[in-house]
Amino acid sequence: MTLTELSELARAWWGAWLMLLFLGIVVWALWPSKRRSHEMRRNAEIPFRNDDDAPRADVETR
Repeated sequence: MTLTELSELARAWWGAWLMLLFLGIVVWALWPSKRRSHEMRRNAEIPFRNDDDAPRADVETR
């Protein structure tokens, strides 16, 4: 296989290669891992936490 044939083959399949690469990155980024599941669950509960350190609306801050 010559360099010209190889470049023609690469030119014909570059779109499919880039699409597979993109989909692989998306799947890798969104795939839930057991290692991160505890951290993701903890972060998902942030809006429901009752933090005593949060500033209260009825107390004037300076």
